[in-house]
Amino acid sequence: MQNKGLITVFAILFGLVSLYQLSYTYVANKVEDDARNYAINNFSEDQPNERAEAEARYLDSITNSGESIMFGIDYKKSKEKELNKGLDLKGGINVILQVSVKDILKGLANNTKDPAFNQALENATEIQKDAQETYLESFFTAFEDLPGENKLASPSIFFNKNLEEDISSDMTNEQVQSVLAEKIDENITSAFEVLRKRIDKFGVTQPNIQRLGNSARILVELPGARDVERVKKLVTSTAQLEFWDVYKYDEIGNFLVEADAKVRDLIKPETPEEAVQDSTQTDTDENVIDDLLDGEDVEDATEDPEVRNPIFSLMVAPGFQGGASLGSFQVKDTATVGEYLRMPKVKSLLTGDQRNTKFVWGLPTELETADGETLQTSVLYALNVENRDGSAPLGGGVVVGSDQGFDQLNNVVVNMQMNGTGAKIWEDMTEYAFQNQRQIAIVLDDVVYSAPTASNGKIEGGRTQISGDFTIAEGEDLANVLRAGKLPASADIIDAEVVGPTLGQEAIDSGVLSFGIALLFVLIWMIFYYGKAGAFADIALAVNILFIFGILAGLGAVLTLPGIAGIVLTIGISVDANVLIFERIREELAKGKIQKDAIKDGFNNALSSILDANITTGLTGIILLVFGTGPIKGFATTLLIGIATSLFTAIFITRLFIDSYTKNGKSLPCSTAFTKNLFKNVNINFLGKRKVAYVISGILIAISLGSLFTNGLNQGIDFVGGRTYTVRFDKDMDAPSVQEDLVAAFGSAEAKTYGSANQLKISTKYKVDESGEEVDEEIQQLLFNTLKSNFPADMVYEDFKIEADNQTKTAGLMEYYKVNPTIADDIKQSSFWAVLGSLVVVFLYILLRFRRWQFSLGAVAAVFHDVLLVLGIFSLTYKIMPFSMEIDQSFIAAILTVIGYSLNDTVVVFDRIREYFNEHAGWKMNRIINSALNSTLSRTLNTSVTTLIVLLCIFLIGAESIRGLIFALIVGVLVGTYSSLFIATPVFYDTVKKRGIDLSDKKEEEEEA
Repeated sequence: MQNKGLITVFAILFGLVSLYQLSYTYVANKVEDDARNYAINNFSEDQPNERAEAEARYLDSITNSGESIMFGIDYKKSKEKELNKGLDLKGGINVILQVSVKDILKGLANNTKDPAFNQALENATEIQKDAQETYLESFFTAFEDLPGENKLASPSIFFNKNLEEDISSDMTNEQVQSVLAEKIDENITSAFEVLRKRIDKFGVTQPNIQRLGNSARILVELPGARDVERVKKLVTSTAQLEFWDVYKYDEIGNFLVEADAKVRDLIKPETPEEAVQDSTQTDTDENVIDDLLDGEDVEDATEDPEVRNPIFSLMVAPGFQGGASLGSFQVKDTATVGEYLRMPKVKSLLTGDQRNTKFVWGLPTELETADGETLQTSVLYALNVENRDGSAPLGGGVVVGSDQGFDQLNNVVVNMQMNGTGAKIWEDMTEYAFQNQRQIAIVLDDVVYSAPTASNGKIEGGRTQISGDFTIAEGEDLANVLRAGKLPASADIIDAEVVGPTLGQEAIDSGVLSFGIALLFVLIWMIFYYGKAGAFADIALAVNILFIFGILAGLGAVLTLPGIAGIVLTIGISVDANVLIFERIREELAKGKIQKDAIKDGFNNALSSILDANITTGLTGIILLVFGTGPIKGFATTLLIGIATSLFTAIFITRLFIDSYTKNGKSLPCSTAFTKNLFKNVNINFLGKRKVAYVISGILIAISLGSLFTNGLNQGIDFVGGRTYTVRFDKDMDAPSVQEDLVAAFGSAEAKTYGSANQLKISTKYKVDESGEEVDEEIQQLLFNTLKSNFPADMVYEDFKIEADNQTKTAGLMEYYKVNPTIADDIKQSSFWAVLGSLVVVFLYILLRFRRWQFSLGAVAAVFHDVLLVLGIFSLTYKIMPFSMEIDQSFIAAILTVIGYSLNDTVVVFDRIREYFNEHAGWKMNRIINSALNSTLSRTLNTSVTTLIVLLCIFLIGAESIRGLIFALIVGVLVGTYSSLFIATPVFYDTVKKRGIDLSDKKEEEEEA
């Protein structure tokens, strides 16, 4: 091997750089372990909050000190450059946000009431449920399909003040569409920047935010995020800040009395006598509301208070004279009251200046009743709408700065500074409020945060503050979103994964253990089979692993649980290259060559097979990287890095050790006493058994297809949409009985044992089409209520929820995953194209590499065979297996890996066939093919055994969440090994009628006997 010195220097430098990159991770882990031990030593297990605060203080002090920990590296720098851990290893939240293009279009159309426009919006929403196009494209389609001549550039739609510089009345629909596409893109880019600014200030280490292609979707990954609810509010809040004049109770209170009576008549069945009564004739005495709250309504004999007084029966505290509060209601009743107040016949009771009154709710607060019960309540406010377009007198766009602070009573507030325009309007508003003893509501996203009075007269200079019983974190977040700006449209979470730190730590522990055991088995096997040569391969393998982790750390890539599986699988790939080399060296030695020439020819002859096998696997990895999302990208990244480093270490590092060892004439037989003659005289007639193999495979494929058409597959929520919860109990659970309770509560639900018997994976499609934080919270609360009897008696809902600081949680919610049906359909489509694309790419590669279509046909036939059998086994057994066998993105990663592995095996065999065709011109075709198969049998079985050992270690010891993926890979390795021997080569053989004319460069036309 030439340039040994250069390769040695490169390998040493690369190794040192890798160690240096990993030193940041070592320093960060060391400091965090010290912080954890400090908290544990100072606080007991029943003080989890104190422990978390102590750990945080310790880390803050180390960060601020800038103290060097090792080699001049401080903690702050180490955190910036450490090996990133994914959500499944660290806990945290991963969401995909869908920015509402519908809202943006409404805004561009100035919230028009045009019936054609609004009908097109509704139709586009329906189209989107099954479409792969963007919402904007669906809107254009829906608008064109409306009857009549409808113009986008009409004055009632997009020819308005908002777009007067971009759209003229004579524009065609096609011209307007191009303008709208540009405006939508600008708004989504703006939303991305707003979110990025918010997240940058959030304080999470190594956040990841990216726009997914040119779509309206934005991916936000926050590994290690400590407060899930806080994150959700941060990323979904539109931050629509408004300042409103508020009606006093004295001015609007009587409307509530009239509304209560009107709703009563609207929601209860009328009798003939009631039909002629005037429901608006009510007592207007100032004490009437108190009488109603006390139930003293003598005019109606109805016993049910919710029918007699539908609004006041829900009120827990009345408003008061001179104040802005119209009364307090329980949070759970606010939707009902809001629905009553929006009834057209109720709204018609508002007349004159009050006709456009807007009712909004205040921040939820806790109210303790006389009997000691604590209720979550919210105050009802009435906003004075004076502008014709319904806009606020002053909007949040005038805010130029904000920060969290404290008032004179040391309460948390948010200080704001307005620009000159805003300062002038604010001065007028506060002066009017002072003179009329009115309050000003500070409203964020239609929620009143505070309603202060201008008790000291007008406020000049535009400096003001928001108060609202905030915590410090809430104050910081509010200041952050105001400073970053508002989203141009609402953003809904359509895909969410929340992982508690307990599962993350368990995943790390199981991943490290499975990695260590798998590595140990492989190291021992290589020495057992190849002796000293195997030891050299083991050293190269260790260097390979160092390089992989060093590159991951240097690139800032994220290590995920599937990524760890990818690294462990790389062990098998790395070993395969060495196995190919050692087998070729053994063959050359068997031919009588001297050791030096045998080693040289062994490496040279194996190179073609190694490159072909790794390129085909690499192509599937690239497709996985392009089409995959989240953890699957981690799997593809580590797989691709592993392929590159495996090639370098197997070809060059192993060669350096072998050449160094044998340069003085030392013998290196690449075998041991036990394996020296193993597979030496094997002469199996593989082609003679091909018809039996066809029959066996045909039966298996028929069974698989039959099961797929009848049983189908257990599609995960990745493909159908829904919510999945991983729940742990303090005792073993009976999944079927729990499922019965869940079905009664949710209508549709599934519960399966997940890992240990005390842990269940619960899936439901309940309210799958609804999104929003309130819906998520409602379903999670319902889940707790349904499961409550199975938990300790003292467990409350707050204990059930995911706890960010608890790494030893023994019961409650451990993980949460949600997928909207729209994105589920997109994931399914992208997965289909990923599998199809990999088959097409590999077919073309083999065609170009081997120059004969028969090779490609044999390879693709084997791949189809393998994929169908894997699918069939999953279809047949998913109902009885003790682990999850859902078809999700991880399964698609497994299928693509199976494709890569199957092709890897097949290509090695094909490469030997091509070699034999040129070397043995006088042999008959069946002899050539059988000889090629027998000569590669040792390599085929060796690679399969080592890969299976690795996969079995992960399957038995690794994390539960990837057990289905690993099972698919195990099945894939088994059927892939079989198909390369009994499907790919026989199919190739049966499609070639003449020996030599199609396959070699010698152009012989010898008939096959």
